[in-house]
Amino acid sequence: MSRASEPSRRTVLAAAIGVAAATGAVTGPAAVAAPADPATGPAKESPRPVDYRAWTTYSDWRSGGSQGVRALAGTRPGVVIATPAGRTDYTDPHTGKTASWEYATWTSPVHRLSVPSTEAVASWNAHTPAGTWLQVELRGTYSDGTDTPWYVMGRWAAGDQDIRRTSVDGQTDGKSNIWTDTFAIADAASGLRLVSYRLRLTLHRAPGTRLTPTVWRLGAMGSDIPDRFTVPASAPGLARELAVPRYSQEIHKGQYPEYDNGGEAWCSPTSSQMIIEYWGRRLTPEQLSWVDPSYADPQVCNAARSTYDYQYQGCGNWPFNAAYAATFKDLQGVVTRLSSLTDLERLIAAGIPAITSQSFLKEELTGAGYGTSGHLMTVIGFTAAGDVIANDPASPDDAAVRRVYRRREFENIWLRTKRYNASGKVASGTGGVCYLYFPAHPTAQQRKALAAVGVR
Repeated sequence: MSRASEPSRRTVLAAAIGVAAATGAVTGPAAVAAPADPATGPAKESPRPVDYRAWTTYSDWRSGGSQGVRALAGTRPGVVIATPAGRTDYTDPHTGKTASWEYATWTSPVHRLSVPSTEAVASWNAHTPAGTWLQVELRGTYSDGTDTPWYVMGRWAAGDQDIRRTSVDGQTDGKSNIWTDTFAIADAASGLRLVSYRLRLTLHRAPGTRLTPTVWRLGAMGSDIPDRFTVPASAPGLARELAVPRYSQEIHKGQYPEYDNGGEAWCSPTSSQMIIEYWGRRLTPEQLSWVDPSYADPQVCNAARSTYDYQYQGCGNWPFNAAYAATFKDLQGVVTRLSSLTDLERLIAAGIPAITSQSFLKEELTGAGYGTSGHLMTVIGFTAAGDVIANDPASPDDAAVRRVYRRREFENIWLRTKRYNASGKVASGTGGVCYLYFPAHPTAQQRKALAAVGVR
């Protein structure tokens, strides 16, 4: 959970742009469930204003512009450094260390958004061996015909021995801003929108080596989500529970305070680790050797260290969590936006759990026992009555992690974009933010479920 003493970046974002933070993974307008009529049943679905485009195939990587990179074919296509385009010096703002790096770049073709957007979020899946790192940038065109600058959406490495992974604050052209991991139109009420974008990927390696990052997925979401304090109700449609490991963030309270004040703030990496292990991926004793052996669940400590954003000073950077999941063999990680619990039911039916982001007062979620300005938990199933079964890391111990939350309460706190905080002031809601981690080669049923929520 976000620390109570500080506003979440999502609250700042909503105040700045007048709409909630939005992330999503939809290849075109997706579906939002309309309110149900008791006499006729659920209404027909209507379009949802989200557009997502990812580059993942061999032909994708051969498109666009490249300097010093080459595309890899095979069962998991990607892009790597071939002959570096040049050298550059980078001074790490978090260590003060300056080092020289060889680099190569890949720039996507222009993607015209089907939804003129107020927000955009980039995400990626990559392997970065020691001595390598990557940078992702976005440049877009506004509806008034002008262009944004090249915005840095993240500087990332799986480890922290070469650079400190980081978002970049203070980026703005007066029309838009970067809030940690999110591009946002500065004044959504003005009508200005982002209508297209390109992504630029810069791969770095230590000079004189043959090392290279490998990037398998690079994409971005654009969205224009309307403000709402309440959302339409969905009808229950599934009763199933997945066997997802249970981990509490609270047992790590006070451990490694250099990573966002310790475990009390580790909801995002704790949730990520649950699903990574659901898919059978494990860390080795060598990877965990740095953790104090007296600590239970050392893999949660490792997840916090591996998702920590040194600029944001937290473990809740959405793309950094997805990228961490994809460091495990043959896993993919996507940050997306869903429209209803029906979407989650489709995924659970295919065996895919999900991590949801929500903010709420104590009285708004029966049985939680707390309120929060920002919290991640793992949805693992639904009861016969349609209520949500969640692994909630904000629990006193691992045994207490499994919770059942009322369907209507959970759906509203997760999908709304506006809410009232404990002071009675209007604050932001995440509007359906969700992390999905799934195999690099999904089954036919899993592919169908992912496609139904816009992930391909």
